[in-house]
Amino acid sequence: MPNDFNQQVIEEFRANKGRVGGYFEGARLILLTTTGARTGRPHTTPVGYLPDGADRVLVIASAGGAPSHPAWFHNLLTNPQVTIESGAFTYGAQAVVLDGEERDEAFARAVEADPGWAEYQEKTRRVIPVVALYEIAQDGPPNINASSMGEAIKVVHDAFRRELALIREEMAKGGATLGAQLRVNCLTFCAGLHNHHTGEDVGLFPFLADRHPEFAPTLARLGEEHERIAALVEDLRHAVTADHPDPATARGEVERLTAELEAHLTYEEGQLLPILDAA
Repeated sequence: MPNDFNQQVIEEFRANKGRVGGYFEGARLILLTTTGARTGRPHTTPVGYLPDGADRVLVIASAGGAPSHPAWFHNLLTNPQVTIESGAFTYGAQAVVLDGEERDEAFARAVEADPGWAEYQEKTRRVIPVVALYEIAQDGPPNINASSMGEAIKVVHDAFRRELALIREEMAKGGATLGAQLRVNCLTFCAGLHNHHTGEDVGLFPFLADRHPEFAPTLARLGEEHERIAALVEDLRHAVTADHPDPATARGEVERLTAELEAHLTYEEGQLLPILDAA
């Protein structure tokens, strides 16, 4: 896409913590920063992605079916270390180009979720690459795109809300089948939510309990809600990993999880954001 269009999307994405309208509205989008193969300078591009587990996402070098690979793909072939902005987080990643059956399976999942990918492949003679971006583990807390602890909680919560809304929409459109990529989306969401709540249980909540003992009842309630949500997460995992997953059952589990999670997030924000922002 033209550089001026990309720049508008980049600015909107950063200003709104990952939310954009227009052409990319409702799409899963990241900002991918690569190092120029010839210039050595950083280049940032909005790119659609597919969830693919707790430690990686997939991007597809379609270039809209153009005869040549996009510039960002050539860049990461030369320097596979990239930076990802997800809206909530910014982190380093290692790019690995998939090949053989692994590439074909991932591309088939993408096509099943959005037939537009197949249309791009039909327009070009090149085999459209699929790239896995593996998060590079770092010491210390994650780099959250927020200026305070309270804002950080809200940014992460809103990211979960957006992803769950997308999954609900995909479930509604899925009809009588539960597609492979949709199942991966659900499992990736479950893993991310588990990791977030574990981080709160072992980090944030003990920190607050030590400095604000008067919040003990609130923190106890939040911990109990984490346990209930963990049980709902496990029910959703079972529903989407069954030998013959039933879409109606999966939709029911998503709705149950949505109701419980939204109530939990709203309560947590109302109770904790004021003291976190004051700190």
